[in-house]
Parts: sequence; C-alpha cells; structure tokens
Amino acid sequence: MEKEFEKRKEILKKIIRELHAGASPEEVKVKFASALEGLKPEEVAKVEEELVKDGLPREEIRRLCDIHLQVFKESLDRREYSLPEDHPIKILMEEHKIMIELAEKLVALSQKLSTENELNVLKEIIHGIEHIAQDFVDSEKHYLREENVLFPLLEKHGITEPPAIMWMEHNQIREKKRELNNIVGKHTLPPTKEFASSLENVSLEIQNLLKSHFYKENNILFPTSLNILSEVEWATAKRDFDEIGYCCFTPPISHVFEAVKVSPIIEGKNVEGVEFETGSLTKEEIEAILNALPVDITFVDANDSVKYFNKAEKRIFVRTKSVLGRKVQMCHPQKSIHIVNKILDSFRKGEKDVAEFWITMNGRFIHIRYFPVRDKNGKYLGTMEVTQDVTEIRKLEGEKRLLDWKE
Repeated sequence: MEKEFEKRKEILKKIIRELHAGASPEEVKVKFASALEGLKPEEVAKVEEELVKDGLPREEIRRLCDIHLQVFKESLDRREYSLPEDHPIKILMEEHKIMIELAEKLVALSQKLSTENELNVLKEIIHGIEHIAQDFVDSEKHYLREENVLFPLLEKHGITEPPAIMWMEHNQIREKKRELNNIVGKHTLPPTKEFASSLENVSLEIQNLLKSHFYKENNILFPTSLNILSEVEWATAKRDFDEIGYCCFTPPISHVFEAVKVSPIIEGKNVEGVEFETGSLTKEEIEAILNALPVDITFVDANDSVKYFNKAEKRIFVRTKSVLGRKVQMCHPQKSIHIVNKILDSFRKGEKDVAEFWITMNGRFIHIRYFPVRDKNGKYLGTMEVTQDVTEIRKLEGEKRLLDWKE
C-alpha cells in the first residue's frame, strides 16, 4: 500500500513539474485521473500533505486541486448529500448557493449601470449594489466559522493542506470584497464610466472567485470532512457555529443541537479552590475573573498548541473550543507564519519579553501584545496573547479621580 502511495505521489510531482514548464491542464488530465483513480478525498489530502512536506509550494498544490476538479467534474456534479438542515456542512453549502446568487446579481446590476440613463432607476441600481456589498461584508462570519471551527477539527485528523489552501483563497476573496466596498463608497449620480467599468470588473472577479472556491469546498473539503469527523465532533462544530453566529442571509436554522457532555471529573475539578502565593480562588472565581478582563487572552503552551482562551464580553477576535490543541502556526495566514515562529523562538531563548503590534479594524484601534510565560526558575511555559481595543483609551486627557465617579 505504501509503495502504491509513493508511486502516485511521484506521478503527481511529475505532473506539477510539467505544469510549471508550461503544459496545459488538458495535457495532463489523463495522467492525473490515473494517479488519483480509486482514492478517497481524504487520501488525496494525504498526498497533498506529503507533497508539501517534500517542499512543493502550496500554490502548486492549488493548481493540482483545480485540475482535480476539471477531471472529476462530471462525477462530482452528480454527487448528492442527505444532511439535516442544521448540520454545519449543510449550512455552509446553503450559504454558498446564496452568495453565488448575490454575485450573479451584482454582475447584472453593474452591467446595467452602463446602459441606464434614468436617474431614479440608477438610484435603485446603486441601492441594490450597496445592499449586496453589505451582505458580502456580513459573509465574513461564514469564513470565520470555517477557519475557527471546521479547519481545526480537520487538522486534528492530520488534514492540514486543504484547509491551508482554502484559507489562502479566503484572503483573496476578502481583498476583492474590500475593493468592492472602496469602489461603491465613491459612487456618484449619475455614475461615471470609470466607476461603472471598475465596478463591473471587480464584480466579475468576485463571481469567478466564489464559484471556483465554493466548488472546491463542496467537492473536496466537505466530503473529506464528512468522511472523517465523528458525530461528537459535528455536535461540537454546531455549538461553535452558533457561538460565532450566522450571516444576515443564512436560511433559518435550528439552534438546538445535542450538547457534548463535559466529563463529571472535569466539572468537579478544583471546586475546593486553588492556592496561590497571594491568596486562593475557586475554579468558578478564576474563570469569572479572566472573562471579566477587558482584554482577549489566548495562551499557547510550550509545544505551540493553543491551550486556553478567555471569553471576554466583547471579544475582538473569534475563538472557539475547536481551536484548543491546534498549533498556533495554523491559526495564522501562511504569509505571517515565519513572524510567529520568530517571536516564539525569541521567547524560548529568553531574548525578548514582549512583541507588540497595533492595527485599525472596523474603525477601532486594536493593540495586540505577546508575552512569554515563564515559571519561577525562568523555564519557558508558553506564550500569552493579549488583545485590547484601546480606541477610547487613546482619547483620554487630563484626570478623572475616584471621587469624580457618578452612579
């Protein structure tokens, strides 16, 4: 079996080299079909994992993914799933359908701008375009559910490359959504030819991106997920989906799902309290204190695995229980992993005691800091990420004393 796997892997590597040298997908289709014949989606994912470990760039693996879909398109199109309405995959696939419809409507409206002269009709068209652009902004929850729930669950089963490739495409989609909003925000009435042309171009790009991306997820990522994730994991996924929330266009679904029961041993642990050097707290008090802090906290252990996060009332970045145990490197886009590793390495060596960054997100100023966590003897235990919205803090001036506080 291992010998056969290695043989197929070598064929795929040869196909990639041919593509890199200028061969067209049509030329390599037959070889590709032969190499993948009889393999299940999760086995194809394993081949991809091995190819990346052998040094092939993810962009090249992505090209293989595109050919995979071309080769098996006819059989994939006939595939049907029988899933309950509140199953995570069913929800994602229904959202895919709606977003494709939105993209098609966006293209139609953008093309209509160039032929319409009536001012009132133009106003209606622009209003429709603005509404779709806002729906695409709200679609961010769709991608967050995949990145923070589905992808971590797959990674726990050793499936890392398909999620990584899909995340790359998520970021491409995000960039196009930002471009769309920038263009729409500069509209005039009547619209200029330049505006109409730019809008039509980005609309077509979004439509093509979504169709290609969703087809890959529906026919590679999702079948792999359905084949390897257990019922308990799907229950966990649904709980985490509910916590992140849904898009404004998500079809109505039941939020009642059988909860995954917590072990009584865990529930009863530390009820009597934890003794510290400076006092003692019960588990309930510790959890309440951490959740009451006006910051997001995430702790990554000495092995770079996510071990804990608090549930602040107004969390800035999404965290779900599905990420627990996930390597922190998998929680970041591919382009920033080398920076993450550099920070962790400097903390391990005792070279740095903090790494900080700040960004503007949705009009808010966000301060992000990383701190090494060490025991009394200086042994590295892990890294703590602290994220805080400091928008209002930056506006403070003068003084406000305790006695100035009013109920």
